[in-house]
Amino acid sequence: MTVTEAAIPYLIAAIAISGLITFGLRALPFAILKPLRRSRLVQRLGIWMPAGLLCILVIAVLRDEILARPGYLWAIAAATAVTVIVHLTCKRRALLSIAAGTACYVVLLNVF
Repeated sequence: MTVTEAAIPYLIAAIAISGLITFGLRALPFAILKPLRRSRLVQRLGIWMPAGLLCILVIAVLRDEILARPGYLWAIAAATAVTVIVHLTCKRRALLSIAAGTACYVVLLNVF
């Protein structure tokens, strides 16, 4: 299928419009960011949302693992404990605690 010369302006217009819409959608959050920073609601969400999202993630992951491997409840509990202990003792470094808990879980599943 070849593109006729009459279709070229339409293609250019479609690409230009798509580019403008994409640029606008990416620039819009930065344009409204300044007034939102002064909002009390956004400030409270900034405080509570990270912890809330992590709680939802923990609940979802633990529920899925418990349902997938009911015989390994002890391994799930041990890996969760390792994650919490490493997180609290190593200056709350999330990547380190997640890596330690994951490594503990993988070792417990493969060794026992």
